[in-house]
Amino acid sequence: MVLVSVMDHPIPARAAVAPNDPAAPALAATLAAPATMSPHDAPLVLALPKGRILRELRPLLARAGIAPDAEFDDESSRFLRFRTNHRGLDVVRVRPFDVATFVAHGGAQIGVCGGDVLMEFDPPELYAPLDLRLGACRVSVAEAADAVGRDDPSRWSAVTVATKYPRIATRHFAARGVQAEVVHLNGAMELAPSLGLARLIVDLVQTGSTLRANGLVESEVIAPVTSRLVVNRTALKTRPEEIGGWINRFREALGA
Repeated sequence: MVLVSVMDHPIPARAAVAPNDPAAPALAATLAAPATMSPHDAPLVLALPKGRILRELRPLLARAGIAPDAEFDDESSRFLRFRTNHRGLDVVRVRPFDVATFVAHGGAQIGVCGGDVLMEFDPPELYAPLDLRLGACRVSVAEAADAVGRDDPSRWSAVTVATKYPRIATRHFAARGVQAEVVHLNGAMELAPSLGLARLIVDLVQTGSTLRANGLVESEVIAPVTSRLVVNRTALKTRPEEIGGWINRFREALGA
């Protein structure tokens, strides 16, 4: 596809949004095109995850020709929406788990999202055309080191699991005929076995150092995970040349 220039499109004022403001669906609504603009006049919005993945992503953004405002690199900034060197593209900085929500609900048209999030939520509104080969890690099962071999997992009918991935955990154990009794946590999963909350945890693992530091061992890999470029399916249909152009830019940047 051909990348269409949108240099003549006006840019709305940057949105100042505090990091502790409402959850993603409500915030996504504030990123929609202003009432005075048609959606096709508004800049596309690229949703990027905060933290480690964003740091790994910066060289790829540069190779794709995307340079956000200088303030984008200031992690203490309270702004979450930033202009770029392209008048037709803004970027927003959100929690990794929220990227899929912003893109699925149309607050952003493009995003970078972990494969773990796509596995957990499987939103039908998203299309993931590119594996960016960044943020390589895995969704794994872990347990207390002193519990390994204590009993035979093939004989379990139910097991307690602490995780922020209840659907992944439930599907994984259901495939083995085991009912997962999920304790839903958003962090510090590694504490759950020692505090008696759960026998197992299902969590994202990169090096395994946090598991080892808390007396856990990785007992099984459910799936490898990398970051993906995701797009809103409706936006791809209504603005195919612009979004298709950015997909091609990222594809070329991966090969650079």
